[in-house]
Order: sequence, then C-alpha cells, then structure tokens
Amino acid sequence: MGKIRPAALLALLAANVAAAEDKPLWELGAGVAAFSFPAYRGSDKQRHFLMPVPYFVYHGEFLKADRHGIRGSLFDSDRVDLTLSLSASPPTDSDDVALRKGMPDLKPTAEFGPQVDLTLWRSDSHARFLKLRLPLRAAFTLERSPRELGWVFSPNVNVDITDLPAMPGWNLGFVAGPIWATKKQHDYFYGVAPRDATSFRPAYEARGGYSGSQFLASLSKRYDKTWVGAFVRYDTLSGASFIDSPLVVRKHAATAGIAVSWVLDESKTRVRVDD
Repeated sequence: MGKIRPAALLALLAANVAAAEDKPLWELGAGVAAFSFPAYRGSDKQRHFLMPVPYFVYHGEFLKADRHGIRGSLFDSDRVDLTLSLSASPPTDSDDVALRKGMPDLKPTAEFGPQVDLTLWRSDSHARFLKLRLPLRAAFTLERSPRELGWVFSPNVNVDITDLPAMPGWNLGFVAGPIWATKKQHDYFYGVAPRDATSFRPAYEARGGYSGSQFLASLSKRYDKTWVGAFVRYDTLSGASFIDSPLVVRKHAATAGIAVSWVLDESKTRVRVDD
C-alpha cells in the first residue's frame, strides 16, 4: 500500500499565493518526480521511482484543480468544499519481496471517491488555514478484469502556511490522520491463502478495521514558470487490524519524494482567484 496520490502531487507542485489576484483560467505543463517508499505498507522492501507527471491548474467557476486538489463548488459556503480524492499504488512483483515469493503479484491499484473539506480556521489574509478532510475512496485493481478491493476512509487534519517569514514564497503543509479500510482492502495486501502458505508464511485472513496512521509534511514554491516541491511521510502500523499478518515486517516506515514541473502553456483569459 505504498501509494501515490495525484491530488496530493498536484498540491505539492502548484503555486502558493495568499492574497486574491488575477490568474490564468488554466495552466498546462509537465514535470518529473522521484519517490522512495516501501513495496507496500509493512514491507521491508524499499522501492524507488522516477516518473513523469502532468501539471494542470484550472480556476473555473464550478470546477477547480489547484494546490488544494480537484473539487467542485457544490456548496454556497467558503468553509465547506466537496472534492475528489484520488490515490494509486504501483505494481509489486512478488518475487522481488522475500516474504511474498511464490504468491500472486500485486497489481497496480487505484482509489477514488468523494472528499468533504471543512475549514476549521483561516487567517484574515487566507495565508494560513486549518482543515478537516474526510475522504472516502473505492479501491480496485488496474488490469484487464479489474478486481474490486473495498473501501478506504482516511480522515485527516491539514495545516497550510503560505507566509513563512524566513522563506518568502514557500508553502509549508502538514497532514496527519488515521486510516480505516474494509476486509477486501486489507486481505489483498496482507492475506495469505492456504495454497500460498509455507513453513515461514502461515495462512492468514485479514480483517477490516484500523489501518494505522500517516503523518506528512510538504514544502513547495513557484519560480515564474517552474514549480519545485518535496515531501516526507511517516507511516505507523501500530494497532492495525492486520498487524499479525506474516507479510508485515515493519511497523514504521518513511516515504519521501521530490518533484519539478514546468508550465508550457496558459490561458489568455484571466480570473480572480482567492486561495
């Protein structure tokens, strides 16, 4: 369950300006990102990725895509947003992970679903805010015949600061919260079918419930037509419902990433944007 979240990556790369200003209706670009994370949460196999990433910002009246993610303005309120939560995990070759050797490979997965954002506090300049985010995502494998993998609920608290006194122009963000998932989600990553059981890997059927917690910090800045950003994430599986799975080796893990993106084109139409 080492996951890459497109919305989070977009947030990592996008601009950070506190005050309302005129901006292009849309911006298009491309970039590259490097990641290092476990093959799945609980694995002792670290994986490294270098991958291209798209860059897209849109400031429509209804639909918006920016550093806060992809969202639609369905409420007449500046304190409540209904957004789209996205997440994905790359494939894992079981022969590359000692404890999974001989088991079916883990297919790439995707998750998507609604997310309600509640602004609990915001500074007068809109340069700092505290939000409660409530994403609920359906999960499935990405293959010719997709397999449904249950649901993931990961409420979290988000703090964003765009007016760092010692670092003008930089945006600092923090996200922290627990994760819960259904039996199908846990069993896909941590279950061991009887046919795959060995002397060192007993059969195991995972339960739904608590999936551990995550803590993330990110830093990003825009330089004219270029965005740079980095993040670190700490995962803990202490108390997770699948902690006794024979496939869990590490209860704690760190993930890190860095990205650079360049704006290649933008709309001539300007709109008033208040972040």
